[in-house]
Amino acid sequence: MKIAIPHNFRYQLLFLLSIAAPYLDNFELTISVWSFAFLVSVSRSYSLSLIKLIVPFLAVLTIAIFVSFFYIDYQKYFIIRDIVYLCKPIIGFLLGYQLCKRNYENAFRLIVNTGVFIAVCHIIILFFAIIVFKASTVADIRLYAGYFSDYEIYVFVIILFHKKFQLNYSPKKFLILAVIVGFSALMYLARTNFIQFIILFLALKGYFVLNKKSVTIFLSIITTSVIGYFIVLSLNPRRDAEGFEGFLYKIKVAPLEPFKTKINREDYKDFNDNYRSYENIMTIRQVTRDGWVPTVFGKGIGSQIDLKQEVGLGDMKLRFISILHNGFMIVFLKSGLLGIFIFLSTIFYFFVRVRSDNEIIHYINLLFIGTGFFMIISNWVFLGFYNLTETKTILIGFLIAYREKFK
Repeated sequence: MKIAIPHNFRYQLLFLLSIAAPYLDNFELTISVWSFAFLVSVSRSYSLSLIKLIVPFLAVLTIAIFVSFFYIDYQKYFIIRDIVYLCKPIIGFLLGYQLCKRNYENAFRLIVNTGVFIAVCHIIILFFAIIVFKASTVADIRLYAGYFSDYEIYVFVIILFHKKFQLNYSPKKFLILAVIVGFSALMYLARTNFIQFIILFLALKGYFVLNKKSVTIFLSIITTSVIGYFIVLSLNPRRDAEGFEGFLYKIKVAPLEPFKTKINREDYKDFNDNYRSYENIMTIRQVTRDGWVPTVFGKGIGSQIDLKQEVGLGDMKLRFISILHNGFMIVFLKSGLLGIFIFLSTIFYFFVRVRSDNEIIHYINLLFIGTGFFMIISNWVFLGFYNLTETKTILIGFLIAYREKFK
């Protein structure tokens, strides 16, 4: 039996490795893999659409670098790390764009197959976590198997709408792929992933186009969500509960967690449950207290926030941090209100639709509209495109290239 190797196999492999690397939660490894893949797939030309998305990220980085010259006491390690960190989305967009140009023929099948591979790996890890390491709580399962997976949500939605992307799976194959990726995505038990799925699904159904039907749908969702939340409140899940009750507690505190303006850091429960808000409060206080110049232009690359006490973050205890949980706050810290104003254009970018009669382009447009709405939430609670382990940038760069080919 002769095995046929696709002529673009190495670029398919590079795409798979680039998507998989961030799941290992090693920033140095991710940047190394992305940089290598970028260098071996450099394109001769780039579209204006891609450049429009990248320019705001470059502007934020440029402002942050310029401002840092006025703060000579910053440590070189944090300066270099911030530069690489702020460059990550730019590298991701370019890499995705380049790899798509090498994989036009099987673009969406490559996206889905990569997602299925990631999902199978995740399910295997889940099995070992539960059977071998006896993980039984929500916290333990997420500790062993991962905290979120934006990429798998995109893949799951594409599978659900496979006919619209001209994948045309048989009913049996559709069911198998949907179950594998859907189960894996569900078992991250991530609130932001649930929100992401709802937003992307509604976007591809066309419900973000304002009409009577879409208004009815959104009112129904809001009503159901409010009723569901009050049911959770009435159940009063315990903070230290395990299993499903522990998950319900996370839902209970979710609405206020990123938005509280007063936190008692002497109260462990209040501090731990609302830590993201605490970061935001400290960032705003420490940037604005030095006057209007840092408020407008930020404090540059290498700047850090003093948490006033050591906090357990991952496997480290830190008092001074330069990377925050909030994408808007990290831009504010590095490049001020000017940077925030520029950064907002990266969200508005996804609401601009490319006109075309091609069905795939139409649904890529809808997927991008959903992405725009999701990025408002993702930037506030999970760093958006700046998240160390996200892979959305590669997928978006990939889809921009695919859309440009058929425009």
